[in-house]
Amino acid sequence: MFSFRIVYKHTPHGIDVYPVSAAGNPWTASYIAAKGDPIANLQEDLAAEQKARATYEKLIDLSKDDPDVVDVLRFLRQREVVHFQRFGEALRGVQDKLAEKKFYMASCNKQMCNSNDNNT
Repeated sequence: MFSFRIVYKHTPHGIDVYPVSAAGNPWTASYIAAKGDPIANLQEDLAAEQKARATYEKLIDLSKDDPDVVDVLRFLRQREVVHFQRFGEALRGVQDKLAEKKFYMASCNKQMCNSNDNNT
């Protein structure tokens, strides 16, 4: 039977998406760790994937008696490994892009600066 608390919290949302934690707390943007630095953000993502992988491995060790549960946990663990690899590739791409030599034009003549301008 549903408790009044659960019905009261979820009934106003109908079938709309209403993300909540396992404890029923509404989702908040404070769950996101973003620093405005792509390298720091990607390293945070890499760490989160490793933590999730380690958690799944511990759960697999605890669930050795139930092969169906172990299969699901192995699938989820493998997804974390793939996510870690993709975030690693993204990090390398960002690092390579940031390491590229940047060229700035100190000055330009009218023809070069206004080449896309139809008023010249």
